[in-house]
Amino acid sequence: MSEAVLDRIRELIQCDVNNRGLARDPHENLFTRCREDFAHACRSIADHPRPSLGLVTGFYVPHAHPPCGETDGPLGALFVARALTGIGTSVMLLADSFCRRPLERGVDASELGDRILVATLPPPGHSWKTFRELEWPSLCEKKAVTHLIALERVGPGRDDRCRNMRGFDVTAQNAPVHFLFEDAARRTPRLTTIGIGDGGNEIGMGKVPPEIIARNVPNGERIACRVPTDHLIVAGVSNWGAYALAAGVAVLRRQRLPVSLFDVERERELLRIMVEQGPLVDGVTAKQTI
Repeated sequence: MSEAVLDRIRELIQCDVNNRGLARDPHENLFTRCREDFAHACRSIADHPRPSLGLVTGFYVPHAHPPCGETDGPLGALFVARALTGIGTSVMLLADSFCRRPLERGVDASELGDRILVATLPPPGHSWKTFRELEWPSLCEKKAVTHLIALERVGPGRDDRCRNMRGFDVTAQNAPVHFLFEDAARRTPRLTTIGIGDGGNEIGMGKVPPEIIARNVPNGERIACRVPTDHLIVAGVSNWGAYALAAGVAVLRRQRLPVSLFDVERERELLRIMVEQGPLVDGVTAKQTI
């Protein structure tokens, strides 16, 4: 029964609503390649006796005024935190400085400020090298992190450059978070990694052969991320993938999520707060729209 429900949830989110070319080739595409990963990702959290998630999000939009993060990612991260914190899962949100404020505003508006840590990657005044080698391992130990999740988080291609869907290089504006995912397999205890994306250029998409991304996604050959994760969730919108992950974990744990989580007006209000007080913008139009 649970597997059938998970399959239905996955089918709902795997719709190329923005016509990005996720399934241009009907036989082999980003949806078909890792079809089983959604259930595996959900089960890796649900079956863990004490799951603790480090969730990284934030995609820089250089042509916004002022430049800032996009709405796809932070809202889904907040939903995962709201949903899973309530059913016994620890969640820590991680972001660059450009995305920390909207996440903090969303957490505060959800009245979860005393339960969810929002951390900057790296902390102000700290080098990435110091964070990666000293502070991140310490934080993982302190929070007993078991899973590292990338939600709509750009990652480098074969040339080690990070690019948005238009092919613009945004390497300099994003902390090299991919190193944490590459380090995860070497950690003791090992961290389970999950990638959630909708374009081919996000961390986790390295699990899909680059030729498949190139064949399906416009600019795919240029933007394809080379960094894989243990489990990859490809969705029509990355936020949908986050909603699905939270729902899937709840299904497997046979726990009913609060009805308030599914209040459309409440979700829109949280988005408004994050957009206006963050700010955040639509990733396509670069406008502060809700």
